[in-house]
Amino acid sequence: MSENMQARMAEATRLTQEGRLNEATAMIQSALGNNAPPAGSNTGADGFDFPIDVTSRLVGGTQQGPAAPWRGAGLGPDLFAQTAPNLRTRGVQHPPGSPFAKTAGAADVGDDERFFARSYSGAAGARSYKLYVPEGYAGEAVPLVVMLHGCTQDPDDFAAGTRMNALAEEHTFLVAYPAQSGSANMQKCWNWFQPADQHRGQGEPSIIAGITRQVIEDYAVDEGRVYVAGMSAGGAMAAIMGATYPDLYAAVGVHSGLAPGSAHDMPSAFSAMRQGNPGVPMPKVGSNGRAEIPPTVVFHGDRDGTVHPRNGDRLLANLTAGDGSSLKVSTRQGRVPDGHAFTRISYRDTEGRSVVERWNVHGLGHAWSGGGRPGSYTDPKGPDASAEMVRFFQQHAREK
Repeated sequence: MSENMQARMAEATRLTQEGRLNEATAMIQSALGNNAPPAGSNTGADGFDFPIDVTSRLVGGTQQGPAAPWRGAGLGPDLFAQTAPNLRTRGVQHPPGSPFAKTAGAADVGDDERFFARSYSGAAGARSYKLYVPEGYAGEAVPLVVMLHGCTQDPDDFAAGTRMNALAEEHTFLVAYPAQSGSANMQKCWNWFQPADQHRGQGEPSIIAGITRQVIEDYAVDEGRVYVAGMSAGGAMAAIMGATYPDLYAAVGVHSGLAPGSAHDMPSAFSAMRQGNPGVPMPKVGSNGRAEIPPTVVFHGDRDGTVHPRNGDRLLANLTAGDGSSLKVSTRQGRVPDGHAFTRISYRDTEGRSVVERWNVHGLGHAWSGGGRPGSYTDPKGPDASAEMVRFFQQHAREK
């Protein structure tokens, strides 16, 4: 990044902090100049372009792509009401005060009522989140998957696009969807690029870990089978969660994300998104003294014009650094019928388990591979990232 661009981005940061968003947006657009991604770099499955303005991600702007409808009981997407419907859970007992508990006279309103709004508050702050409890959950210990949405998204949108709840029904696991607040980031991006939100025990990692632990405390969760995954800014934050809480998460899924430490402010965030900055060493030691990064599966489209595909390679390099000689590498190429081709590189340990996977989806833009409509930023023509992540997670359990 040139000195001139660095100066402009620093000024944009200052204007944003002062609430002068229109001026900040104009400054960023001026700084980016003619470096916009080529037309068609975010071509959707329907063959039309929906270019994503990276300016809107951190400063302001409108949501791009088709928006998912709110799936709650007549509430708008910013209202996370605590509900207490009748959950058909085959006799499961919910903790006292849980919004999952049945109230007198509550009606049986169907499967969508297994998707509940909750909230968490801790020393680093508070966030709402939604939790999906599959019908097969009967109080026995089951896995938990934590899903971190991308910019402008919310839990309902992300659940609709990834279709992770359907997989939860099939395989019987809980799914938690933390919701980034507009007060923390105007476009509801997880602040993966802020130093205060990149370390264990502080900022947003502390909040996400707190949500995870709250679900573990309130429900029967197999603590050795807790996983975290995310898309875009959520993917970058998922990678940070794996690096900073290896004692909490058994495996990680990163879709269209970036390596931990690849940015430390807004200018470096833009630089990383556009060209793929290397990550920097980060603390990787949990409370039990373990230093390894959890097994990780990485998805990225090679036509991603928002987060450069090189970021997937940067993350792969970080994950395999120092372990390459002990891992067996294999490559598989394939194609989804009437869809995108892909290349999968697997790094297997001595027991034959895939500990790192890198999926390069050819022709995919900035979208969840194999995702469904009406969720935003999805491309149904790619391999099913959600199903592949669940398969990958099932291979790994953390020692308790």
